[in-house]
Amino acid sequence: MSEITDSAPDLCPDIYNVSASNLLDLYEWKTVSPLEVTSAVFERIAEVDGEVNAFSFLNQDAALKAAAESEARWARGEARGVVDGIPVTIKDIVKSTDWPMLRGSKTGDEEMSLDEDSPAVARLREHGAIFIGRTTTPEFGWKGVTDSPLTGITRNPWDTSKTPGGSSGGAAAAAALGMGALHIGSDGGGSVRIPAGFCGIFSLKPTSGRVPVYPASIFGTLSHIGPMTRTVRDAALMMNVLIEPDSRDWYSLPYDPWDYRAGLDLGVRRLRIGLSIDLGYVDVDPEVAAAVRDAARVFEELGATVEEIAPPFDSPLECFNRHWYLACRRLVGSFSKEQQAEMDPGLIEMIEEAASITLNDYQDAIDERVRLGQTMNAFHEDYDLLLTPTLPIPAFDAEQQVADPATQSRWPDWTPFSYPFNLTGQPACSAPCGFTKSGLPIGLQIVGPRFADPLVMRAAAAFEDERPFIMPSGPNPKNAK
Repeated sequence: MSEITDSAPDLCPDIYNVSASNLLDLYEWKTVSPLEVTSAVFERIAEVDGEVNAFSFLNQDAALKAAAESEARWARGEARGVVDGIPVTIKDIVKSTDWPMLRGSKTGDEEMSLDEDSPAVARLREHGAIFIGRTTTPEFGWKGVTDSPLTGITRNPWDTSKTPGGSSGGAAAAAALGMGALHIGSDGGGSVRIPAGFCGIFSLKPTSGRVPVYPASIFGTLSHIGPMTRTVRDAALMMNVLIEPDSRDWYSLPYDPWDYRAGLDLGVRRLRIGLSIDLGYVDVDPEVAAAVRDAARVFEELGATVEEIAPPFDSPLECFNRHWYLACRRLVGSFSKEQQAEMDPGLIEMIEEAASITLNDYQDAIDERVRLGQTMNAFHEDYDLLLTPTLPIPAFDAEQQVADPATQSRWPDWTPFSYPFNLTGQPACSAPCGFTKSGLPIGLQIVGPRFADPLVMRAAAAFEDERPFIMPSGPNPKNAK
């Protein structure tokens, strides 16, 4: 295990593991250069990615060229933007002009030329980021584990026999192992928080509309773009770029030029925090429950009032499934029968189930989503934040689609803490809060009211300061088959 370091490179041979925030200082001090860091990252990828399969595409020549250009800018004292020279990965369902977007599917076109960047990529590019490659995703990002017909199985760095979660599983594995400092993920039902919880990194699902999205997701306003990083402060740095406006997103919120690094040291004193270990309907692993309760005590020690509460709502599983299943059915229906035959069998099974969902069923789900949002608005009149586990279980076998095949059929069955807050559009993060006895990470979810993204990150930073996040020194194959 290793902590993220702010040491100078001569004291820290693992330059790839230095936080983005501290790399910027080292660039300014001319202690290390963007080219040296990017080269170290590619050496790290060559060393460890064969064991976890986090990348679907790498373009080392283009990245090193961009890093050399960044190095020259820093040498002239003309750094561009706020992440100049920082290695960044892009999930393979986010558009960029660098490489084709295949979305984990054999139906993609490797010869396709893309003529525009998504807003997240465009803003990071304008700020000098170095794009090193695309990270793996399940086909079209449809499920909570990361395997696909195109790229196979992605594995958890803490135990390569286990899943990293999904759908941003490649980004989470890459972040944990130092294969890039900043990572673009997407979250339609937990897809940055699920893998963050399983892999022991930090991630944020921002308020719906806070980070512009284009093209519009097939999952509509359920889907968010968010940062995946090894530290809260790196995510804050990344958010300063991601929130910049883009007129292509009709749903995006008015631009608020808040500096997400401001106030991270203010702590949680006098905050009113609700704690729900099980939301009243979730069966939670005892080790997970114990770790989250222990994390809640940290907030009390820091001066917050923490109250274990009755669940504020009933399970919205059916409501979420109706939204999710129908979106997938519409997407898959745009492909030919021959193309569908090459797709993930689980995806095809799910869209066949979606055929039984009626228009009235869908309208009922829309109404339930509104009521859920109203319920959480009322909840936050009494509580500044809500704490829950990120996941009720530790990571399970990578070859499985669900944790318990005897009782579960689809990924939302084992992710009950994440998707409710996609329905409500609230900001929610996952922060590592401990390990099981077998050494698997446990995640703490911090949920805030809509538009309170800085408060969520401030609370996460306070927790990180007390319990610094630990990353794996390398992939652990202890139980690999």
